[in-house]
Amino acid sequence: MKVLKFGGSSMSDARAVGLVKQIVEANGAPCIVVVSAFEGVTRRLLELAHLAIQRDEQYKSGLQTIAKLHFDVVNTLVPVAFRTAVLAEVQRLLGEYEDTLYGLFLLQDMTPRTQARILSIGVRLSSYTLSRIITGARYHDSSEIIRTRAGFLDAAVDFEDSNRQIAERFSALDHIAVLPGYIAGNSGGDITNLGQRGADYAAAVISAALNVEELTLWMDVDGFMSADPAMIPKAQPIGTLSYPEAFELSHFGAAVIFSPTIRPVFEKDIPIRIRNTFNLQAQGTLICNHSGNNAETLHIKGISSIEDISLIALQGTGLIGIGNVSARFFRVLADHRINVIMVTQASSEYSITIAVRPEEVDAAMEALNCEFYPHLNGSGEIKLQVETDLSIIAIVGERMRNTPGISATLFHSLARNGISVIATAQGSSELNISLVIRKSNLRKAVNAIHEGFFLSNYKELHLFLVGVGNVGKILLQQIQSQLNNLMNNLKLKINLVGVANSRRMYISPGGISPAGYAGEMEKYGESYEIDRFIAGIFALNLRNSVFIDCTGNETVAASYGKLFEHYISVVTANKIACSSEYSLYKSLKERSKEHGVRFMFETNVGAGLPVINTINDLIRSGDRILKIEAVLSGTLNFILNVLSEEMTMSKAIRAAKEKGFSEPDPRLDLSGADVVRKLIILARESGYAMEKSDVEIHPFLPSECFEGSLEYFWEKVETLDADFEKKRKEQAAQNKKWRFIATLDNGKASVGLQSVESKHPSYELEGSNNIIMLTTARYLEQPMVIKGYGAGAEVTAAGVFADIIRVANV
Repeated sequence: MKVLKFGGSSMSDARAVGLVKQIVEANGAPCIVVVSAFEGVTRRLLELAHLAIQRDEQYKSGLQTIAKLHFDVVNTLVPVAFRTAVLAEVQRLLGEYEDTLYGLFLLQDMTPRTQARILSIGVRLSSYTLSRIITGARYHDSSEIIRTRAGFLDAAVDFEDSNRQIAERFSALDHIAVLPGYIAGNSGGDITNLGQRGADYAAAVISAALNVEELTLWMDVDGFMSADPAMIPKAQPIGTLSYPEAFELSHFGAAVIFSPTIRPVFEKDIPIRIRNTFNLQAQGTLICNHSGNNAETLHIKGISSIEDISLIALQGTGLIGIGNVSARFFRVLADHRINVIMVTQASSEYSITIAVRPEEVDAAMEALNCEFYPHLNGSGEIKLQVETDLSIIAIVGERMRNTPGISATLFHSLARNGISVIATAQGSSELNISLVIRKSNLRKAVNAIHEGFFLSNYKELHLFLVGVGNVGKILLQQIQSQLNNLMNNLKLKINLVGVANSRRMYISPGGISPAGYAGEMEKYGESYEIDRFIAGIFALNLRNSVFIDCTGNETVAASYGKLFEHYISVVTANKIACSSEYSLYKSLKERSKEHGVRFMFETNVGAGLPVINTINDLIRSGDRILKIEAVLSGTLNFILNVLSEEMTMSKAIRAAKEKGFSEPDPRLDLSGADVVRKLIILARESGYAMEKSDVEIHPFLPSECFEGSLEYFWEKVETLDADFEKKRKEQAAQNKKWRFIATLDNGKASVGLQSVESKHPSYELEGSNNIIMLTTARYLEQPMVIKGYGAGAEVTAAGVFADIIRVANV
């Protein structure tokens, strides 16, 4: 025989009750069905009672709402032959309640006996109604079967008497018995209640008394989940839990069961199954005396949390040597009925720390102050301290026992997301590890831990992009086209969470479509301000966050340090930060490393060419960069390549601008300043502490070209066409070409126009391509050559995309 218990969420309306009918009838007789009140009714019954006590006549309209819910269920589901009788009984119980409310209205007081009777109305209504809906069912009154000792609220069960009554009533059961949960009765014939989750408790008491084959708790969830689905939508159902695992998860916040209520079945080794009334396809969770087959692959079963707790610490050198400190500490808390959630104690006896609910802090502090007053106010070597706004997270699983690496995975998951652990505890059974963190980090921490243990087969990144010009726009197109490929082949899920341009910004915790970002940003976004955008990132506090800078903006670049402080990786195509003062560059590198996040700027030099990463790999493997020769300006290389008798210097510069190779003001490229920035970055990555002032610049245009307006520039450069053409012909006659080359040689740096012979690696460099030649201690005779497209939005976006993927591969 089985006992089936249906919670209030399974009894929310006529449709839900209809599903309960189908489930029970499919199970067949004999079985015992224990039910809660219809969803929300018990809470509402007590609220209306308090309104009546306050002489607020709104209690009358509330009563009508409760009546309508029950009448709707009866009229929808009860067979016509029984409907009149059922409606009469429902009306009788509601009339009893209404009379009680009127009494409260007059007396303005409510005794525990009256409150217990009020709280019984909901389950008596639901159980009687259901008994007339289910074919072959009969109603049984729990207050006649489950007996309690003294008290009316949270009454203690008299197991000897209850077991006898239950056995007498149901040992030869041949039908479906429907009982109200939550209520019981005392020897005087009064209705009492069983307190929190009393319907579960009633079902467990009956199951244990009859030693049934299984207790099934029907709810609105698919069972125990690997974490709270409200925090982690991708939480997974847990197939099997041992009793201790279930107790630990429920103790630390998993609301599926309330561990004290199921103790009777645990003691009888009766399995408990959690099922979803609204999803019969889900197998649910089986709680029994073993951890189940899925333990073969999972070292932890689940993560549970308590959102709001406080820590109370008794600490100081004065504790050492005081006798029975722990005994006194916990005795006084027990005497004042303080519920201790977690305990951690230093082995040196320097401190005892407990976690309690915030509402119990004042009472606990008062009790402890009284107990330890002489020590607290004597030498001052003992202090009693409180820390608030904290949360507890617990990971639970029997297979953690004697398994190395569990703690490492746990703390690494937190550390790489910048989450500090304030306190931790682990019992000798190694069944759980519990830790205390800042409340503001709870969601981020649970997600990070869940990913570390349950989703190690794929990783999730949250992207925040500033700059959706040519490069940023194409980057989003590339991400959109590769979403499925990344998930299928790299096990990487990318979520675009924030996007901004120079006018608008938009952050959406639920994600933004890379294909539809522009419309979403325009419709839902707000005016752009980098500080508010970054504040929005910090407020979300998502793990594995990546800030992407596709601007050339100095203010955006100045924000990297703050991002690192909040454990956010940075991927940037913006050269400003890495080419400004060496002290800033060094500081950013150190801060990113200190916080365990990535600072990726491969596209600062050579667009999508693997230059910086190659240099990093060489140095990490023990090589030394001795010399760099490089053509680093795609714009200048294009101009120098297209020069001809018909294509003069001024025309070549205009062509570069028209094709998008140059900046709108081409003087920014022609001055060589951009090449200088790139050379500085390469030098610094090669181990040289170089500033801009250390680079010799040999511009190939006279200084007056860079003075005055853009119109003046065009006029001036046209006067130089003839001279450039003459020199070009001289070069061609000698089979030479011009290249604007950046050179780093033994720590000395220069940029300028050079003539190269046909044997030089850059001689055949076409279009806007770049080339970088690295002479190292290993590549001494023959330099390493990296060559390819060094400009253009497509390849630059691809380089940024590759850096994003590298962040995921930490």
